[in-house]
Amino acid sequence: MRALLGVELPGYRPLETDGGAQGDAWMNEDGDVLSVHYFALPPDLPAGLDDGPALRTTLTHWTAQAGGGLIEASVKRLGELPALRQILKLPLPQQPSGQVFIGSFTVPRQGCSTVVKIQAPERGMTGMREALVMSEVGPDAYFRPHPYAPDAQGGLPFHAADHARWDERFPDHPLSRVRRTLDALTEAVTVDPGFAALPPFTGPV
Repeated sequence: MRALLGVELPGYRPLETDGGAQGDAWMNEDGDVLSVHYFALPPDLPAGLDDGPALRTTLTHWTAQAGGGLIEASVKRLGELPALRQILKLPLPQQPSGQVFIGSFTVPRQGCSTVVKIQAPERGMTGMREALVMSEVGPDAYFRPHPYAPDAQGGLPFHAADHARWDERFPDHPLSRVRRTLDALTEAVTVDPGFAALPPFTGPV
């Protein structure tokens, strides 16, 4: 089942699969990859969408255990269905420095889910946003306990430079691009009626 349709944004071209066919993935000139994934399994979410504190706390720990950092998580409407909106960061694989920023909407139903994802890697010189923000706010105000899970250990640190207030200052930064794309997706996604009619996700079984 193709659960979400109409996910097309200006500036993205279809990506070809290994076999040469065009799948549900697109890339823009910055190298950001937009993709749609359908999972015919119960959603791998720790709580229902109506339990925000449990969702955010557990997702923060899960992301830290995977070596990354959860930047934000909230429940939004996507194609008139409730969806989990997340932004996280991970170290660039096989690179000595740099990060990839991943934004996603997970649209869960009780027995399946669809994920719309945008991935934006850092390229060239990295760390400029972080260095400039730290110089302005000072190191004491820069690093903070994670607001969703202050006891989270490991992974990438939570810090002031990831806040949305800095996106306007750094419009070309991959995190800024991820947020813009997620905002655009709220208007660009439509839902297949058959998917919308499935039983809603009420939490893990």
